[in-house]
Amino acid sequence: MSATDNTRAALLMVASMAAFAFEDLFLKRAAEALPPGQVIAMLGAAGAAVFWIFAARAGQPILTRRALTGAALVRSLSEAGATMLYITALALIPLTMNAALLQASPLVVTMGAALFLGEKVGWRRWSAILVGFVGVLIILRPGTEGFRAAGLLTVACVIILAARDLATRMMDASIGTFQLTTWAYIALVPAGLLLMAGQGQSPQPVAAERWVDLTGALVTGLFGYYAVTAAMRLGEVSVVAPFRYTRLVFAMILAVIFLGERPDLWMLIGAALVIGSGLYTFAREAQRRHKAGKAARAAARQPFP
Repeated sequence: MSATDNTRAALLMVASMAAFAFEDLFLKRAAEALPPGQVIAMLGAAGAAVFWIFAARAGQPILTRRALTGAALVRSLSEAGATMLYITALALIPLTMNAALLQASPLVVTMGAALFLGEKVGWRRWSAILVGFVGVLIILRPGTEGFRAAGLLTVACVIILAARDLATRMMDASIGTFQLTTWAYIALVPAGLLLMAGQGQSPQPVAAERWVDLTGALVTGLFGYYAVTAAMRLGEVSVVAPFRYTRLVFAMILAVIFLGERPDLWMLIGAALVIGSGLYTFAREAQRRHKAGKAARAAARQPFP
């Protein structure tokens, strides 16, 4: 892997995080004006149509039993559940709070991998996870006037996203990326309809400016997906993955400019703890993989007895 490839991959990752921040902005404005379930169902239908075309061009079948079994089913259900929580939270809490809480996702994935997949996590990374969770509590501030109960929706979303990522690790490598994404978007349609039914809401007419928001969310989401996929394939994970945290920077800038939000000191402190612990976890994981690779190469050079 060349330095040039890693640089290009890092730039692609930053571009994808900027796109996802814009997607969140568009989705927040849409979900504040329309029932969140309607936004989810419309986004799911449009995204499924686009990725179904990509899957067909790549020769990846969509209507297959594999979509309804095992890890693939868990992944699609997790995607649907997380999206329901996330977009509902977007409509209720500041964009900056939502984005800051979302940064805890890598920490929850690391914890889940240790608890459920048997991956070895040392005391240093467990300490980093604990610090990250302290950061989450500082962002939420339970028991104070600044506490937003709806922030717990994003926390639940992060946990479900971790289940999605763990299910992805367990899936057969022969399942294509476009298949996974199309199944996930298809799952959003019934999820959105169920959310509307549960909240006693009915579809509302979509004004012209909301069509702009929905289209903007779709386009930026598609670009973000393409860019993050290309980044992870082009560069080394240990180099590229930490740039995921730029999403919070972009989200804060957009929230200040377009929504008039002003993150306070506690929000910034909590976000710094979450991001710092996540970066440390990435660094320790990269170091662990480097040592394991070095040991494997050394063993391969040993002569047979």
